[in-house]
Amino acid sequence: MSYVDLNCDMGESFGTYKLGYDEEAMPYVTSINVACGFHASDPLNMLKTIELAKKFDVAVGAHPSYPDLVGFGRRNMDLTAEEIKADLFYQIGALDGICRIYGVKLQHVKVHGALYNTAGKNLKTAIAIAEAIKAYDPNLFMLCLANSMMVEAAKQVGTKYVEESFADRAYMVDGSLAPRNQKGAVIHDVSEVVERVLVMARDKTVKTIDGHEIPLAAQTICVHGDTNGAVEMIKSIRKKLEEAGLEFKAFGKNS
Repeated sequence: MSYVDLNCDMGESFGTYKLGYDEEAMPYVTSINVACGFHASDPLNMLKTIELAKKFDVAVGAHPSYPDLVGFGRRNMDLTAEEIKADLFYQIGALDGICRIYGVKLQHVKVHGALYNTAGKNLKTAIAIAEAIKAYDPNLFMLCLANSMMVEAAKQVGTKYVEESFADRAYMVDGSLAPRNQKGAVIHDVSEVVERVLVMARDKTVKTIDGHEIPLAAQTICVHGDTNGAVEMIKSIRKKLEEAGLEFKAFGKNS
């Protein structure tokens, strides 16, 4: 039997500002990445998100970022390896503390936004992330962009890892994500996204933004839950994959 893990970024509301459809999307995913306060969220929203995750029995990961709350973590920052590690320790530790209150064990760490994109191409940044994760808890998985420097870093450091693909993001021929400012970088057509995910899960390939087909052997697929129509898209993805005979389980339960 083939298993699929669907992961989703959650807990990104801040104070009285609501972002995303966490309650609506949570029942249809198997892993979540919870914002830790540097690009979004706050202690109370983190607490509410973990409470919800326990209710729906989904696996939990930390979603740390550059310290860029105003820019939602999407602006690159020139940090040293030591600064990156310290920022990750701080954020992972904060979420882990809340998880402990609810008896929830962290499964993974997936860095966010610009930090994720930089680590995909910059080995030094990726190694800093891998070392931080392993130092904090060697049982944690590092979520890596498939076919990227993040995978190489995890291998070099000896950090547990899984490779990740994206349901609604276009790919470049080198396996990187198309920049968000490029036309077609984010795919909004539900039927197109659903078919892409089926191919990713079944055939381990993806078609790039310019029509090439590249290998993509990912163990988890990211679905976004913070845009209009996102919940219906996630439901459609799950229904299509179930019809294809695939089952859903958090990747940490397969290890």
